[in-house]
Amino acid sequence: MTAVPLFFAMLLLLEAGRRLSARAAVKPNSTIDGAVFALFGLLLAFTFSGAIARYDTHRTLIVQEANDIGTAYLRVGLLPAASQPELRQLFRDYVSSRLNQYASPDVNPVSPESTRLQNEIWARSQEATAAPDAHPAASNLLIPAINDMIDITATRQNAFNMHPPAIVYILLFALSCGCALLAGFSMPHGQRNWLHMIAFAAIVSITIYATLDIEYPRRGLIRLSDHDQMLINLRDSMK
Repeated sequence: MTAVPLFFAMLLLLEAGRRLSARAAVKPNSTIDGAVFALFGLLLAFTFSGAIARYDTHRTLIVQEANDIGTAYLRVGLLPAASQPELRQLFRDYVSSRLNQYASPDVNPVSPESTRLQNEIWARSQEATAAPDAHPAASNLLIPAINDMIDITATRQNAFNMHPPAIVYILLFALSCGCALLAGFSMPHGQRNWLHMIAFAAIVSITIYATLDIEYPRRGLIRLSDHDQMLINLRDSMK
């Protein structure tokens, strides 16, 4: 957890700044301090806002994937009756393979089982739509729906790989520490105020932790598996 070392690092820098202030003959420059704190607040606000936007995108893509799978599953009814039971079971297995794909940072978002089922559903659907007793519109409706169902997995995987450059987080941590040093140096007459020091370090550390947790929802307390209920409901509706 990055928040814990950052919290203690900020406390140490607050204390270091306070001691420097007590020994220094110069007074803090409020103009420079204000500019640095404003820059830090702006960077933190934009980073947090971007993380929230990407998290909302992940949740939207879960709903979209559930809708794409549901649409393709309904269009299986256009196929010959003999071909439907096998395909419907493949769809149920596919939904199960897509559950909890994003729960662990060490798991590829598209599992080998999901890829196998995609290929099998595609092959079986092409065979069934070419059957003489298939609905005339089966090929035009079912195949594009299955294509959308497969494409959304790549879209979700790409969304998980979209993050700000590492330099943004390096700068965020550097500014956090720099602001702690300046805040300590700005303490009146070098007086120590533990309440303010702990509160400042804790608030900044928790905010940065929450930002990173939202940005990487497979690594911390926030998990997208909590939003898999859409897929669970879809699987339960596949009778």
